[in-house]
Amino acid sequence: MAGVYVICILTDNEYFRSSFTGAKGHLSLYGQTVHGGEVILHFDLKLEDGSAADSTRVNNKPAKMVMGDGSLTPNFEKCLLGLNKGEKASFTLPANDAFGMPNPDNIYHVDRSKFDASMELKEGMIMGFAQPDGSELPGIIRAVEGLSVTVDFNHPLAGQTVIFDVEIIDVINS
Repeated sequence: MAGVYVICILTDNEYFRSSFTGAKGHLSLYGQTVHGGEVILHFDLKLEDGSAADSTRVNNKPAKMVMGDGSLTPNFEKCLLGLNKGEKASFTLPANDAFGMPNPDNIYHVDRSKFDASMELKEGMIMGFAQPDGSELPGIIRAVEGLSVTVDFNHPLAGQTVIFDVEIIDVINS
């Protein structure tokens, strides 16, 4: 389809997706996909320079999620609402709408003795840190200086504008 533009509009808590096909000059509105509906999709997450950040296409395994279950941030979900099976769309999300801005309070200086002595810590390394509830929180090693290790617990894409390309494989609304 030539000249297809997808526009997300959010007003008065109602979401509509409008598509305009330049070739035919056709404007149409579609209602909201209900929360609780299951969506199977392929996605590519890229940075503004075009470099890949994540993709379901690498292993050709689509993602499966339930709208509103918290597996995606609200702003990513807003992009998906109203899309139909077989539809492809691309959304540019500024840092604040994607993964937020880096928070300096999420950067910690940890004593090297808290790490396994045999572990070779390198700048840029991502590792999991055990939480009291048994879950793991990923942290990025930003610096290793003497007996101090700087660990950044911000999302790796915090502060980045991202492009979210999606292809809806199936939508199951119960």
